[in-house]
Amino acid sequence: AGTASARAEAAASQAQAAASAAAEARGSVATLAAHPVPEGFRNGATTIRLGGYLKLIAAFSRFDRGSVPSNTLGRDFYLPQVIPTTPGGQPFSSEDFTAKQTRLWLSFASAVAGHSVKGYLETDFQTTPSPSASVVGGGSQRTTNGYTLALRRGTLTVDRFTFGQDWTTFQYTGALPESTDYVGGAEGTVFVREPLIRYSAPLSRQVTLHLGVENPESALAMAGTAAIMESGTDHWPDLTARLVYTGHRGELSLAGLVRQVRGESTGTALVNNTANTGAVGRGVTATGLGASLGGKLFLNAAQTSDLRFIAAYGQNIGRYVGLNFAPDAVYDPASNSLRPVDVFAALVSAHVALAPQLRFNLMGSYQAVHYAPGLTRAQLGGLNKQAYSAAANLFYSPLPMIDLGLEYRHGARTVINATTPGGTATGRVDRVEFAAKYSF
Repeated sequence: AGTASARAEAAASQAQAAASAAAEARGSVATLAAHPVPEGFRNGATTIRLGGYLKLIAAFSRFDRGSVPSNTLGRDFYLPQVIPTTPGGQPFSSEDFTAKQTRLWLSFASAVAGHSVKGYLETDFQTTPSPSASVVGGGSQRTTNGYTLALRRGTLTVDRFTFGQDWTTFQYTGALPESTDYVGGAEGTVFVREPLIRYSAPLSRQVTLHLGVENPESALAMAGTAAIMESGTDHWPDLTARLVYTGHRGELSLAGLVRQVRGESTGTALVNNTANTGAVGRGVTATGLGASLGGKLFLNAAQTSDLRFIAAYGQNIGRYVGLNFAPDAVYDPASNSLRPVDVFAALVSAHVALAPQLRFNLMGSYQAVHYAPGLTRAQLGGLNKQAYSAAANLFYSPLPMIDLGLEYRHGARTVINATTPGGTATGRVDRVEFAAKYSF
């Protein structure tokens, strides 16, 4: 009887312990749900987070009018201004594998004396040219494929002010399509990262105004040459503004840009201040004005499908559009002045969820460049006239944070050429690209 009683007491004790453990576990889960563990880790009063992605690109490209050198940007991603346009040029095909687009970022957040202080640092291996391929391991595909880590964005934010290098306020990044490519439709979008000071003011729950003072740099061409030269003699910062509306159906962005384009000339030619010759000329200037309208419109209540677009138009704003597809202005020795360049660009894409793990993207992009009347084809020879591209892709995510994409793109570039019928020459590229990405 004593043994039976002892066994009963032991069983009751075990049952009570199990019930207590279960209750404690339920309490811990409830506490965790009510107070989730924050992402990142703490260092003193600062919360630090690490993120980014690892990405492999495998691309097969065919250029119809000439070759593109290995280890250059035109082989790494779609860059319309390097599409060969040589009249009578022979077709050229290439296969390229790269992991340069791998990206890493760090974010920092602190509360300091009642103020919100944040920092952001973003890097990748694609932005800066690596050492010469003639150096073993220096970007050489023969051995180690070593590439240079480079700054993309680095900002300090204090309440409503942002200081540092970021996307230009003139750009609406929400319009960028989901693509295996580094940019996706480069010719049709505003695309610049630069040092700036920005003030962001919420005007209502749905409307925010951004005002920017940004780093100036004039990209000039001289009549008779196709090369674009960085002036390096700018005197006034670029001024930008963007008004953003955010609602349940999507976003709309309206932006403006005012700038001074400046170079120095000897009276017959521009002074190349990047060549370190010590030469000094007299200033020649022009005013740049631009506007852009962009947006993202959701196509379903779940917001898994959307339509994205951006259109930009302006005079003397070339470096802000299409990765500097057109110069800001053209120097005319005859008048010792900067002649205006008008640019129109547009990008539109559709992002459609076919299933929880499967989605489809379709995109089209275009840019047209108009040079000042009076400049001859001989003076403008080799400068870009227009470009367009169209692409379609399919993305599959077999696991959370894993994306596999397959994309086809066709692109074309037209340049001014005084010796060909019609005064232009056109080259085309067709590219099939596979991407594998792990985001973390």
